[in-house]
Amino acid sequence: MSQHYLTIREMCDKYNVTARTLRFYEDRELLSPIREGQKRLYTKREQARLKLILRGKTFGFTLDDMHKILELYYVGDQQQTQVRHVHELGLLRLKDLEAEAVALQGTIADLNQALSESAAWLETVKTPKIDNQTG
Repeated sequence: MSQHYLTIREMCDKYNVTARTLRFYEDRELLSPIREGQKRLYTKREQARLKLILRGKTFGFTLDDMHKILELYYVGDQQQTQVRHVHELGLLRLKDLEAEAVALQGTIADLNQALSESAAWLETVKTPKIDNQTG
């Protein structure tokens, strides 16, 4: 059974990332493509890892979080430890996001109030008519 590998360009196209991003993840030991000279070849395993990294990124997980999540795959308990860890991180992140949402709603309300006040003030101010004629 032959293994299908993706080149760095194919990975970039398929996952909408840059080559620089892939090299960065490799430097951080999150990805380990097969190296043939300067060429990098990405296996199904590396593709799955990248998908997990990108999903974690959308949730706001740190690269250190992602490194630990990826390493927990190898614990040997059918990913129970890994999934449990992701679940716990997710609960903490959800709590943080909900607190940020509450704070953001307060900021939005304050900005709306300030904009209403400034619009009302601008309505009361008479602006002088500007003479566009040049003499």
